[in-house]
Amino acid sequence: MGERAFQDQGSVSHCHGCGADNEKGLQIKSFWDGDEAVATWNAQPHHCGGSKDIVNGGIVASLIDCHSLNLAIAQAYRAEGRPIGSLPRIGYVTGNLNISYLRPTPIDEPLHLKARITKIEGRKAWVSCTLSAAGQVCATGEVLGIRVQRD
Repeated sequence: MGERAFQDQGSVSHCHGCGADNEKGLQIKSFWDGDEAVATWNAQPHHCGGSKDIVNGGIVASLIDCHSLNLAIAQAYRAEGRPIGSLPRIGYVTGNLNISYLRPTPIDEPLHLKARITKIEGRKAWVSCTLSAAGQVCATGEVLGIRVQRD
C-alpha cells in the first residue's frame, strides 16, 4: 500500500465520512488491494452507540457507505486510465444503502473495511463491503452508487 489513499488523491473533499478536507469528519482512508479496497479506522470515545464500548450504528453505516463509494470512484478512474481527482472529476452518490449489523462493533479495536465491486451497469455500481474488528465481521453492507459529474 505504498500509494496515497483515494481520498488524499482528490476522490472526495468535504464528505463527513471520507472528505480529506473535513477536519471534523471521520477521515477514512481507502487503498487498493488488488481489485478491492481496504481501510482501517479507529473510533474515538464520542463515536459510541448505546453504550461506551460499542460504535454507533450510524457511524458504521457511514464507514461502509463512504469506503464503498470511494472504491467506485477509484475504479471509474482506473477504467479510464487516469489519475484519481483528474478532470473531469468523477463522483458517486448513494442510491441505496443496505446494512446488516451482525454483532456490536467494539469501540476499542481497529475497524477493518474491505469492499469489492460486484456489478457495474451504466452509471450504476454495486459494491459489497464488510466491516470487521478483532477478526470478526461486525457488519456488512451493499451499496448502490450512482455516477455523477462533479464539475
